[in-house]
Amino acid sequence: MTNSDALSATELAELRRRYRVERERRVRPDGARQYLAADARFGYYADDPYAGETPGREPLRDRVDVAVVGGGFGGILAGARLRQRGIGRVRVVEKGGDFGGTWYWNRYPGIHCDVESHVYLPLLDETGYVPEWKYAPGEEIRRHAVRISEKFDLYADALFSTSVTSLTWDETSEAWIVTTDRGDEFRATYVVTATGTLSELKLPGIPGIEDFKGHTFHTSRWDYAYTGGTPDGGLTGLSGKRVGVVGTGATGIQVVPKLAEDAGHLYVFQRTPSTVDVRANRRTTAQDVGADHDGWARERRDNFLRVVSGESAEEDLVADRWTSSAGLLEKLLPSFRRPADRKAFEAAYEVTDGTKMNEIRARVERIVIDADTAEKLKPWYRYACKRPTFSDLYLQAFNLDNVTLVDTADTHGIERMTERGVVVGGTEYALDCLILATGFSVGTSGVHSGQLPVHGRGGVQLRHAWQKEGPRTLHGFTSNGFPNLIQLGGTQSASSVNYTHVLDEHAVHAAALVAGAEARGAVIEPSREAEDAWIAVLAGNAPDHEWFHAECTPGYYNGEGRGRPNGPTAYPHGAYAFHDLLKRWREESMDEVLQDRTSARP
Repeated sequence: MTNSDALSATELAELRRRYRVERERRVRPDGARQYLAADARFGYYADDPYAGETPGREPLRDRVDVAVVGGGFGGILAGARLRQRGIGRVRVVEKGGDFGGTWYWNRYPGIHCDVESHVYLPLLDETGYVPEWKYAPGEEIRRHAVRISEKFDLYADALFSTSVTSLTWDETSEAWIVTTDRGDEFRATYVVTATGTLSELKLPGIPGIEDFKGHTFHTSRWDYAYTGGTPDGGLTGLSGKRVGVVGTGATGIQVVPKLAEDAGHLYVFQRTPSTVDVRANRRTTAQDVGADHDGWARERRDNFLRVVSGESAEEDLVADRWTSSAGLLEKLLPSFRRPADRKAFEAAYEVTDGTKMNEIRARVERIVIDADTAEKLKPWYRYACKRPTFSDLYLQAFNLDNVTLVDTADTHGIERMTERGVVVGGTEYALDCLILATGFSVGTSGVHSGQLPVHGRGGVQLRHAWQKEGPRTLHGFTSNGFPNLIQLGGTQSASSVNYTHVLDEHAVHAAALVAGAEARGAVIEPSREAEDAWIAVLAGNAPDHEWFHAECTPGYYNGEGRGRPNGPTAYPHGAYAFHDLLKRWREESMDEVLQDRTSARP
C-alpha cells in the first residue's frame, strides 16, 4: 500500500460511523433464534432427494473396530487414514445416500468450491488425481469423495441413509454401543465423530412461512424435479415463473446467476450484502500446478496454509484473492503474530482493511449499472466480519431486466409470508417459488446440540458435562470420562479457510491415536490434568478479538450480533502451528492419553 492509498483519519472515522449505522439496521433482538431447525413440522426440508427408495435391511448387532459417524470428508479421511494404519473393520454411518457430506447434499446450480481445488481436494497425491478447474464444481468434488472411498474400501461396511441416534460407553465390553434410526445396535471399540460444521441446515423463522402455497425448498436439497436442469444450469422448469431467493451468502452468490438465466423474474431478498471479490476461475493443467512429482499436492496445500495463517513463505503457490488478503483474516483465524506495539498494529490493520473494503465497494459501483441497486449491494463492515465471497457473475446478474434486489435491512429481514408470496416493507412480492439459501448452523454438530446424545463413563452425557463446566478436551479431540471417543473438527483445536486440510490433519491424528491404543492394548482417554493444561494454553495466549466481532454486522461469526461463545475455543496461534504441535506431541507425548484397559481416569 502506497502513501497515496492510505486513508486519512477523517475517512476512517466516517467508515466507523457508517459501519455502526449499518450494523444497527440489521441487529435483531432474537439473534440466532431467528432461524429454525429442519425438524418436527419442518422436517421435510431435510428429506434426501437424491437417494431414491431406501433398500430394506436387517438391523445389525455385530462389533467393529471403529465406528465413524458421518460420511463427509471428515469421515472419509478418518476411514482412509485408519486403513493406512492397518485398522480392519471401519464402519462409516452416514445419513445421506452416499459419501460426500456437504458435497452430497449441496448440488445447487452454479456450485463450486471457493478455495482452490488443488489444495481443497484431499489425498490427491494418494489417488493420482489432478482437478480440472482452479475452483472445482461441486460434482467434481463429490466424485472425488467417492474416489477416495472406493480406493480405501470404505463401502465394505458403510451404512447409508442411516442416522446414529445414540452413543453409549459400555464398561463391561469396553466398547461403544451405537444405535441408529434403522434399529441397529452394534458395538465399536472406538468411535470417531465427524458430523461436520455444515450438517444441520437452518431455515428462516419467517412468520407465516407455513402458509405459503407456492413451491419452496432449501438449496441443500435442490428440487431439480421442479426446476429442471442440472448444476450447470438449464433450469427450464422456471421459465415464466416468479422466483424468490432468501440469503446472499456463499450459496446465494453462486446460485443467483444461474437462476437469473432461466427464471421469468427473480427477486433476491437481501438483509446484508456479501463482499464479492474477483474469482477468475479457469481450467488448469497438471503443468499449471506443478503436478509433476510425488507430494506436489501436499506441498501446495501446506504452502496455502502457511500464507493464510500469516506464516512466512518463500513463494505464494496459489496466488489468489484468499492469499492476497491473508493479512486481513487475522481477526477470523488467530495467528502466531503478537506485535509488541498492538496499538500501532491495529491502526495499520484498520487502514489496510478500509482500503480493501473500498476496493470491494468500488467494484460494485463499476459493475452494477443502476445506482440505487449498486448502493444496496455495497458491504459496509470490515473484511473479516463475514466469510468473503468470490464471483465474476453475481453482481452482473443485477443488470438483467428480470432480476430485482429487495433490500430487507430496515425491516430486519422479511416481515412475513402469505399464501401468495413475501412481504417486505408492506409490499407483497407474489412468487411461484421461494428458494432458501440460508445455509447451515455453522459449527453445530449433533453431539454438541444434543441431537446425538453421547453417554460416557457412569452414564454422563457429554453435552450436559460441557454445559456445566464448559468444553473440556485435549487438543479438541478427546475428553476425560469418554474413553476411545475422538471428535474431529471440534472446538479447542484450530481451523482454516481450507477446512478439508484441517480435517485431514485431524484424521491423521485420530488414526495415530487408534493405532497407538491397539499397539499397546490401551484405552484412549486424557486425564483431567491434561485437559486443564490444554485449556490453560488456549486461555493464556488467546488474542482479544471479541471487540472486533462485537462491532461487526450480524452473522454466524458473532452469534448474529449477540456475541460469540465464552471461553477459549481455538488454538491461538493458527492452524499451521497447531498441526506442527500435534505432530510433535504424537512423537513425544502420546502416552499421556493411552492407559491400561484395567485402569480408569478419575
